[in-house]
Amino acid sequence: MSRAEPVRARHADARGERFTAAMAAIVRRLPFGLAEIVPPSLLGFAVINSCTFAVDLGLLTALHGGLHWPLPVSITVAYIGAFGPQVAVYTAVVIVNYLAWILGVGDGLAALGLDYRLARIAAGACEALYMYAAMRWLVFRDVQRPAPAQTLPGRNRAGHS
Repeated sequence: MSRAEPVRARHADARGERFTAAMAAIVRRLPFGLAEIVPPSLLGFAVINSCTFAVDLGLLTALHGGLHWPLPVSITVAYIGAFGPQVAVYTAVVIVNYLAWILGVGDGLAALGLDYRLARIAAGACEALYMYAAMRWLVFRDVQRPAPAQTLPGRNRAGHS
């Protein structure tokens, strides 16, 4: 392990904590009682997913609409390009998402005659639901961790005198 790795990990943790705090602060200010309904994790997912999806749709439009690449290739390259290195981390979720929603629904609806951009938007709606659920309950599921053992005066960590 290089010396830079713990520093990078601390910086990543700090960025994550700032992002989480920002999402919680925004949710607290939501109108119409939404602050009681919308969890900060949902808002965070929506923000991150919206940015990723915008990159995906932009690349798809450039590759298929501009360069006239075949639609399945364009969908694939745009999707992988939007996710970048996270594809390696979340391989199983991403592969299922890609095959079922991105390529299956996107290319399938286009093959049925729907404009490829509208097909991708429909596939994106399915993808958003699936990815939120998969990230929330599979990848980043809440794990209850036991509180660290406290050392009391005159006792060791096991609680013995």
